[in-house]
Amino acid sequence: MKIYTGIEMSGSNFAAQSRAFLDWFKAWPGTTFHDNIKIEDLLATADIPEDTVLFTIPRKVIISVESSDLSKRIPEVFENSTTALEDTDNEADEEGGETSVTPDSWVSLILVMIYEHLQGEKSPWKPYLDVLPRMFDTPMFWSENELSELQASAITSKIGKDEAENMFRAKILPVIQSHAGAFYPEGAARLGEDDLIELCHRMGSTIMAYAFDLENDEDGPDSENEDSWVEDREGKLTMGMVPMADILNADAEFNVHVNHGEDALTVTSLRQITAGEEVLNYYGPLVLKDTLKLDEATWGKVVNQFDPEEIEETLVIDRDLDEPDSTGRVHGELKLTRLPGDLQEQLSAFLKAIRKVSPVTVPDKQKRDQIMLTVIRRVCELRTSQYPTSYAYDSDLLSQNRVAGRQKMAVVVRWGEKVLLNEVADFAKMKLNADGTEPAAKKRKTA
Repeated sequence: MKIYTGIEMSGSNFAAQSRAFLDWFKAWPGTTFHDNIKIEDLLATADIPEDTVLFTIPRKVIISVESSDLSKRIPEVFENSTTALEDTDNEADEEGGETSVTPDSWVSLILVMIYEHLQGEKSPWKPYLDVLPRMFDTPMFWSENELSELQASAITSKIGKDEAENMFRAKILPVIQSHAGAFYPEGAARLGEDDLIELCHRMGSTIMAYAFDLENDEDGPDSENEDSWVEDREGKLTMGMVPMADILNADAEFNVHVNHGEDALTVTSLRQITAGEEVLNYYGPLVLKDTLKLDEATWGKVVNQFDPEEIEETLVIDRDLDEPDSTGRVHGELKLTRLPGDLQEQLSAFLKAIRKVSPVTVPDKQKRDQIMLTVIRRVCELRTSQYPTSYAYDSDLLSQNRVAGRQKMAVVVRWGEKVLLNEVADFAKMKLNADGTEPAAKKRKTA
């Protein structure tokens, strides 16, 4: 799975910019870059042993609030980001945004990235900024016609473009406009609001795709395993753009790990990387999931005596895959082998609540489990029917290479969701036909 998909370079231009980036990187004191790696494609040119340091990135090379001159030019904005970046006019709240859940570290880094971009040749990170993407293929940038290819996917309701722009207008633009002398070099033209919003989208997407959560010395030993988005919200981690480390593609199976040291970050091989193999990092589990809504159409006669508004429930289904091992390999099967534990627990709790109101509806555990499996199968069938095209049709589009670009991305998404829905429905049907039930899967404990 390629992560770094937005670069608009090719041919000699790509090679030249890649080489300029590498030369710039090596010029920083304390950096290292392994001789057996090609900068153009991050492929090993010779076997690299396990536990080999591939890159060393001193913290001063990282673009962050701490390293950029912006925080020194307008320190009052960054000294207390909770108040300095506050939406004093409540603009985002009034227009549907949620300023209270916008990570201050993300807002701060957007400001820093915009500042460094506007500095042009004066920015010490100019060669690095040159190789970052200028265009993205994430749904945030799709046209309405392109989004329609996602069909019934719940992704369309989670894009949040309007909310993002409300936040930009509430938290980013006022800082830039009130400190224009700091952001723009002398004599530089000022950007209009539309251009600034577009730049906010570009830098925000760059950060979402490539930025790292930078661990601090006071972080506990388990901090790297916590949910990074939650940590960002709470302001416990600093976000930064890490040259060289963030150009690594990612895969469910990977071969390197980024270690956070006091003065530098190092990228180390987890196992032998053979000649011709790509250096791959890990950015978290790749989740195939779909959102299901349970309502009166799903439950049918089981709960027809209740108010429909009282029985609506939204569930998320996904595959419960094993975590990668210490060498970056995944050993679990890439298919559904049991019903998601969270899904069973949620349905079971819901049916227990119904039993308290109407014991005859759910008389015992056996009946409850039977209803639960029937509901799971039925809701998956109903969810699948919401897609205008079939699983077979989408499979044919992909196997025959009849789609490309963003249309292909959309087809892959809706096809993958149908795969998961079919797997869950078939598994529930199998359990029903076997006249048995599966106990709720225990939630996996994460280290």
